[in-house]
Amino acid sequence: MTIGFAVHPKPHANDPALLDAARGIPTPLLSDNMARVYGAGAALRPMHDGTPLLGFAVTVKTRPGDNLMVHKAIDLSGPGDVIVVDAGGDLSNAIIGEIMLTLALTNGIAGFVIDGAIRDSDAIARSSLPVFARGANHRGPYKDGPGEINVAAVIGGQTVMPGDVIVGDADGVLALPRGDVGAICRLAREQMAREDATMRQIADGTIDRSWVDQTLRAKGVAV
Repeated sequence: MTIGFAVHPKPHANDPALLDAARGIPTPLLSDNMARVYGAGAALRPMHDGTPLLGFAVTVKTRPGDNLMVHKAIDLSGPGDVIVVDAGGDLSNAIIGEIMLTLALTNGIAGFVIDGAIRDSDAIARSSLPVFARGANHRGPYKDGPGEINVAAVIGGQTVMPGDVIVGDADGVLALPRGDVGAICRLAREQMAREDATMRQIADGTIDRSWVDQTLRAKGVAV
């Protein structure tokens, strides 16, 4: 055993039903129904053409600036997998670029979330393969390790476990704990229906805004 190096198998087979549960739900609605305390933070932004991200986490914990284990994760991953890289938020060296993006596309990988930097940002920006990262840097990575695959990872302050459902859109990235996906998505869809009704009321002029003044009065504000 070499300390700091480990490649663990995926703990769960990909279950398409879990992705179907989350498909089409915007991240704000999922976040609202996770107590508004989860999420990968505002710093992780879409670097691609805006295609939504949805898949199962294959986690990589690596030394900042090193992508050896990210290469191995690409070789191990396939359709439905999202490679989630805890690179410590460091922007000194890019973790992936166009070559690794192309390898991922060839393997049918669903996307990347990198708490670190990318490069070849023009090519990534034109791609429909979702890539979320903290920034861009032309300086390339090291390929020495250490690193671990399919262990707990932290991206933007959120802990991600292998097999979690990863959702990303223009508002950011969110990891849904595998065991909670059904409950979270049910609540989010109920909220979506309520918000759709609110939008219809705004459009037809029947929206009730009395709650604003009621809340202010309850706090002792004269209105």
